[in-house]
Amino acid sequence: MSHRFHPSVLREYDIRGVVGKTLGAEDAYALGRSFATRVLHAGRRSVAVGRDGRLSSPMLEDALVAGLCASGADVLRIGLGPTPMLYYACASLPQVQDGIQITGSHNPPDQNGFKMVFHGGPFFGPDVLDLGRLAAQGDWALGEGTAKSVNIMDAYVERLLAGLQGIAPDAIGKLAIAWDAGNGAAGPVIEQLCARFPGRHVLLHTHVDGTFPGHHPDPSVDVNLADLREAVARERLDFGLAFDGDGDRLGVVDARGRALAGDALIMLFAEDVLKMQAGATVIADIKASSALFERVRMLGGVPLLWKSGHSHIKSKMKETGALLGGEVTGHVFHADEYYGFDDALYAAVRLIAATIRLGETVTALHDAMPVMVNTPELRFPVDEARKFAVIEEVRARLADQGADVLAIDGVRVTTPEGWWLLRASNTEAMLTARAESASEQGLELLLAALDAQLAASGIRR
Repeated sequence: MSHRFHPSVLREYDIRGVVGKTLGAEDAYALGRSFATRVLHAGRRSVAVGRDGRLSSPMLEDALVAGLCASGADVLRIGLGPTPMLYYACASLPQVQDGIQITGSHNPPDQNGFKMVFHGGPFFGPDVLDLGRLAAQGDWALGEGTAKSVNIMDAYVERLLAGLQGIAPDAIGKLAIAWDAGNGAAGPVIEQLCARFPGRHVLLHTHVDGTFPGHHPDPSVDVNLADLREAVARERLDFGLAFDGDGDRLGVVDARGRALAGDALIMLFAEDVLKMQAGATVIADIKASSALFERVRMLGGVPLLWKSGHSHIKSKMKETGALLGGEVTGHVFHADEYYGFDDALYAAVRLIAATIRLGETVTALHDAMPVMVNTPELRFPVDEARKFAVIEEVRARLADQGADVLAIDGVRVTTPEGWWLLRASNTEAMLTARAESASEQGLELLLAALDAQLAASGIRR
């Protein structure tokens, strides 16, 4: 037997496709065969499997488990829950270091996919492509594995609550918070958490529904925060929390209805972490504001700018021993008192703890942040075969011009007016860009420079 995946589904950080078109049960089965083969060749046998609430997830889970068992893996099915719960299973269960989460994350309802953990760490890039090679060659281990269901959600909730260690319940009881799960997989965990918290908690869209009837579960898109803003204003709450479809990205709205950008959120967490762990390294992705790195330096930390992508950030944190990491998209990684993986639910708990330790409201902390003039992430389609070539053309021209360029992930160009970034998406046929300055005039100059480079490669923004 052998299997060929559709060429579009093997991505940099995961496997993802349109169910019934580019992704189906046969792909899930082949993935199980290939992944189990890698696990067994490494001398291990147990694999944890979880799923999100998409309508196609149970079907994909059954096929995946069948494939894992057919190659000799023993499967622990942890059931419906957020992706960080799968990460937690791999970090806490003594017999498990490998796992797969069936999830479409924040993608449209007709899409789904798989995120993987291997030997306790991220599984991405060449390793994902290697699964395709094993499948195409039918180079699979053969065995008779077992499958059983385990309940890990209760233990996961307890571990999340440990993020409030040392915080007085009376202080938590003074807070009023809205939680919007977006009908995603984080809903049941949020319900359990809030039942244990003192204070006042308003829950939105916690019922898991793979059609996402409330709104699309992507907190990085402003329109998806409308219900949260309304609840915060109507109930006069301190702040609101929003989660993506699989609970690994966090959005925050303050009491005035303003959304905190991902880099602003990292800035807030950095203040808390560096107060407890002086001199710690803080990593943020290449899209992040220069104000964040300056703030980390001012607080006595070591800022490090790195590639975008949750797998890249997690790997760099392990390499450097960084205690905090984050992305503009809302992935937050705590490694001071946690495991270093992106967990929006744990980040929400730590946000509550941070406001109490720092003695300030989310709104006041937001007000104190430096005001920068920047764009959101700008996204524009480009042919898949062309996107990386465009980046290389731009990089070469900038090098000839003697520009100040950081080229670890696309090109980030620093000028007297500020900086601009152009990179190729690792998951879509897209180029993405961002620019930041201290003034509107400076931002216009940066965008003009960006547009000139794009035009030279035959691309219009």
